Amino acid sequence: YMLPLGNIIRNHSVHFHCYADDTQLYLSIKPDEINHLNKIQDCLKDLKTWMTLNFLMLNTTKTEVIVLGPNNLRNKLSKDILTMDGINLASSETVRNLGVIFDQDLSFNAHIKSISRTAYFHLRNIAKIRHILPQNDAEKLVHAFVTSRLDYCNSLLSGCTKKSVKSLQLIQNAAARVLTRVRKRDHITPVLAALHWLPIEHRIEFKILLLAYKALNGQAPSYLKELIIPYCPTRALRSKNAGLLVVPRVSKSTMGARAFSYQAPHLWNQLPVCVRAADTLSVFKSALKTFLFDKAYS
Repeated sequence: YMLPLGNIIRNHSVHFHCYADDTQLYLSIKPDEINHLNKIQDCLKDLKTWMTLNFLMLNTTKTEVIVLGPNNLRNKLSKDILTMDGINLASSETVRNLGVIFDQDLSFNAHIKSISRTAYFHLRNIAKIRHILPQNDAEKLVHAFVTSRLDYCNSLLSGCTKKSVKSLQLIQNAAARVLTRVRKRDHITPVLAALHWLPIEHRIEFKILLLAYKALNGQAPSYLKELIIPYCPTRALRSKNAGLLVVPRVSKSTMGARAFSYQAPHLWNQLPVCVRAADTLSVFKSALKTFLFDKAYS
């Protein structure tokens, strides 16, 4: 029943993305193009009208707006976003997008804090019953309640500050201590290696490279495939058949170096040819984990 929404949104020249009953609208404008905000307002008005005609209700409590961009410009823009028909269009500092908390700086600090609170809560509970759990069952609990949260959408964390990544690494370290019952003063790196757990930084790289492989092999959405370009040298070079990707030029002083379009080819080109040339997804995942494991612990 949500399919007609696409036609309504397209009529207003607004970009959108739908996931089940979650619909996201995107509008890219320059600071002097305030009048373009009318597109969003008119689009929402038509969506609300369509829903009323079809006995549906727009959940105004979950309709959120976030403005991304330089601090001074987004503050100026936020003043021009109004309330329409009971829908609060005032810009929020954070919004929840499919379970991930986005902030205006894309630092993901709020998201990481949320992960930390939930993960440590579950670790405390697991620690209370750890003495009666077999190793396999304890590991299942850790993966279900902690590791799953560390890995969920973690490709978004590429390029985050070392402080942010360290916060997540401390969670993984704590999970390893609960699982293996090693003391706090014991060095954790050998424990992680013995468990065959990739550190957080390399788990992020693993996810990005996995998405890159899927995009190159027709197993990912088209919007990801469009972000990576195979490298084709104009002259006959040894790198012609190496499976390399074009690394775009970006401004590292801004958000450019954190984008998938940069991170994916940048990391991909560092892989050995034997990993890039894997025939199947399962072979690629196995070879990639071995490569990253050696990189992390050798």
